[in-house]
Amino acid sequence: MSKSKVMPIDQKQKGINVAVSIVAAIFLVVLYCLIFRFSGQEGKESGKLSHKVTKTIVNEVNELGRKHWTEEVKEALVAAWEHPVRKMAHFSEYALMGILVYLIWFSWIKKSWKLALLVIAWVFASAGLDEFHQTFVAQRSGNFVDVLIDTSGGCFGLFLCVTVRKIWGLVHGRKSKGR
Repeated sequence: MSKSKVMPIDQKQKGINVAVSIVAAIFLVVLYCLIFRFSGQEGKESGKLSHKVTKTIVNEVNELGRKHWTEEVKEALVAAWEHPVRKMAHFSEYALMGILVYLIWFSWIKKSWKLALLVIAWVFASAGLDEFHQTFVAQRSGNFVDVLIDTSGGCFGLFLCVTVRKIWGLVHGRKSKGR
């Protein structure tokens, strides 16, 4: 009869932390590829995609809300909503980035302010490089306001992570050590 080795709790937790960090890093690489691909689209191609997504949203709102909008009203809404939808896409991409960066590092950086600073700096630098990349693409330009929108998204992702972690600690009766 062989005895199976039971892994000490600290060793098991370390293995889980490593796995979470690796999976988050893989998703972060995929996200960077998507962001780079979208940033590499020429202005007209990017505009067509934004228009198509916004038109889909308007049509869904029309159907779900049983609005019965005319084509003229729908086109006016597409025109009005296209810019905010585009900015929300930026915000959402970078909120996801903030979450992934947090998941990569939260087990390894014990001071919450250092982790928050890392996440914010990481997202800000990534957004800045993304906008810089766009300056080399036809009919595109870099925009510092977009960097701020992206960074706000990353801060929101960080906020979600911290909130979930605090709630998790409360529900499971643990204090989040220094976080």
